[in-house]
Amino acid sequence: MNKTLVSWSSGKDSAWLVHVLRGLAGIELGALLTTINEPAQRVAMHAVRVELLQEQAKALALPLWQVPIPSPCPNDDYERAMAQTVERAVAEGFTHVAFGDLFLEDVRRYREARLAGTGLTPLFPLFGANTTALAREMVAADLGARLTCVNPTVLDRSFAGREFDGRLLADLPSSIDPCGERGEFHSFAYRGPMFSRPIPVETGVIIEREGFVFADLTLASAGIA
Repeated sequence: MNKTLVSWSSGKDSAWLVHVLRGLAGIELGALLTTINEPAQRVAMHAVRVELLQEQAKALALPLWQVPIPSPCPNDDYERAMAQTVERAVAEGFTHVAFGDLFLEDVRRYREARLAGTGLTPLFPLFGANTTALAREMVAADLGARLTCVNPTVLDRSFAGREFDGRLLADLPSSIDPCGERGEFHSFAYRGPMFSRPIPVETGVIIEREGFVFADLTLASAGIA
């Protein structure tokens, strides 16, 4: 069995990655790996609160490895933190790390270069997928996700906080990748076949910060047993 660490962003692609990995022979999922904006205590880029991230890990029944990084985070600091995490993974018997990248060749090459010779082999099970078909497949499988971050230079700020559903896909401009692979938007996955239960969330304030529009999601405590 290949003991695999999952690069977990808290979004729909990461959630679908887990769903796909669980259907592959020879893969043992060992933990989720997430970089955390340490001052804000939120998932880097997605701006998801740590408590929501922890609920995802519980609903996936997987340990959560949080890697704190500063904000802003120089690349040297990021690579140092990730190198330490890779060392830990190898020491704990991990052989592979899986990423939810879809088609960006430069990102894939970067990951492959950084992992070369470390003892961890990168996996890209979703790479090369038709993102239009993939987005529709996610929606059809009842994957529930909400947009937490929008790049307003390419996508209207009104999309922040919206559900990732058929209506959203129909409303996206043709210039926007349906999965947001170029960073047009990021999401938080709260329901789907990969989770043992839905994670109850509420959408709070919408704010603009550092050139991005964020929807602040909170845990709907009444929905937690």
